[in-house]
Amino acid sequence: MSTNSLFSLNSALYEKRKGVYPKAITGFYRRLKWIIMAVTLTIYYVTPWLRWDRGPSAPDQAVLVDLANRRFYMFSVEIWPQEFYYVAGMLIMAGIGLFLVTSAVGRAWCGYACPQTVWTDLFVHVERFIDGDRNAQIKLARAPLSPAKLARRSTKYAIWLAIAVATGGAWIFYFADAPTLFAAFVQGEAAFVAYATVGVLTATTFVLGGFMREQVCIYMCPWPRIQTAMLDEKSLIVTYKDWRGEPRTQGLKRTIEADYPVESIASQLQPKAARTGDCIDCNQCVAVCPTGIDIRQGPQLGCITCALCIDACDKVMLQIGRPRGLIDYATLDDAVVEKAGGTATPVIKTLLRPRTLIYFALWAGIGIAMLFSLGERARLDISIDPDRNPRFVQLSDGQVRNSYTVKLRNMEARPRTVDVTLSGLPGAVLWTESGSRDAASTSVRLALQPDAATKVRMFVAAPASGPAQSRYQIVAVPTDGVPGTNTARPAEASVTFERPEASR
Repeated sequence: MSTNSLFSLNSALYEKRKGVYPKAITGFYRRLKWIIMAVTLTIYYVTPWLRWDRGPSAPDQAVLVDLANRRFYMFSVEIWPQEFYYVAGMLIMAGIGLFLVTSAVGRAWCGYACPQTVWTDLFVHVERFIDGDRNAQIKLARAPLSPAKLARRSTKYAIWLAIAVATGGAWIFYFADAPTLFAAFVQGEAAFVAYATVGVLTATTFVLGGFMREQVCIYMCPWPRIQTAMLDEKSLIVTYKDWRGEPRTQGLKRTIEADYPVESIASQLQPKAARTGDCIDCNQCVAVCPTGIDIRQGPQLGCITCALCIDACDKVMLQIGRPRGLIDYATLDDAVVEKAGGTATPVIKTLLRPRTLIYFALWAGIGIAMLFSLGERARLDISIDPDRNPRFVQLSDGQVRNSYTVKLRNMEARPRTVDVTLSGLPGAVLWTESGSRDAASTSVRLALQPDAATKVRMFVAAPASGPAQSRYQIVAVPTDGVPGTNTARPAEASVTFERPEASR
């Protein structure tokens, strides 16, 4: 094979990106996207600034990932490191939720709530405000560089950059007290990792939302490939009803784009109504698509199910006096039924089918179990580490002493007192490092700091007669708990008491 032939073969494997300039459209799904974008952006930017009173000994930020103290706060919920399974449960719920949404209405997550979609949509609106709508943007892109074009580009990029900086800045506020970190950040006194994080997120938001857009959805994101396992013939997806639209009517494209009166357009179509389909090949569905695909070619990897093509097509159908729904949400099963002249299954029945109900039951079951567990979990925890060198000490009176490091975790935002008691070890007494053996008994009272772990050095002495290893329990009983609630629930740990082998 010649070098030229090889070069031609390789160059044919790649295609240069074609610019996508989505046209502005109004309609139900566009309004829905506006609402979801406003809600998601508000949640993201505002949440770190919300306050939540947890008492004087705990942070008052409503949502906080406190890495320094290894805590996760979400309003009234506080998760400690040993309770990380709650975070795992939330991630599992998020995964099952994606499965549920995809099996029911296709890639609705991608089309409405995915961060890439939300920020790209925001950037597109900024671009439309600065450069104009689709035709004006195409004309400006083809025009040579001039002072006017440079001014528009500079203004647009500056706004994009401001949004990107705000995006990165909002993220770091979830990991520290927002007002304090903001002041330190502006004054140049924040930690290096804060500036680095903002820099990385600013760059990725600016590039992915401003320049790569549909390439992220089509090439970089793995979800379009994963979703194929979630979809079936009963999943609602955006569908072009070719049996109704084909063969396409020609000659009305310019009329539609000129926005002529409905009566004038409908009158032009009537003579051809008997031999043509409802699609007039106006390409409005392509013009409004944020990924630039033609939905009339069938389901595609690039379709994010934003449904803007439905709004565009419905508007055209209204103009030419035809019923809406040439492009609509439909299942593959319903497409076969409608093509044969039948009636589609009602949407509510399509959604309430065994597969989606099973996903919902799993999702809700995990959520209810987590809520119940959060409500019933003990607010006191104990862990004990025995000394290994030496494992035991023979005392002058013949008794044997074991030493332990006891860690008591007070998971409430208030000081507490507990009685630490041993049971199951006959004749044993205990005392702390700050006490003495002369005052030892089967119980000691300890004061615990709020929302903190307290380490105590503790000693247990028992008669030398007995097995080389005896299992017993050390129990921490709250003295200030409310009876019948989890604040009064004791914490217990099983411990091994070791003696010399000769004492068996």
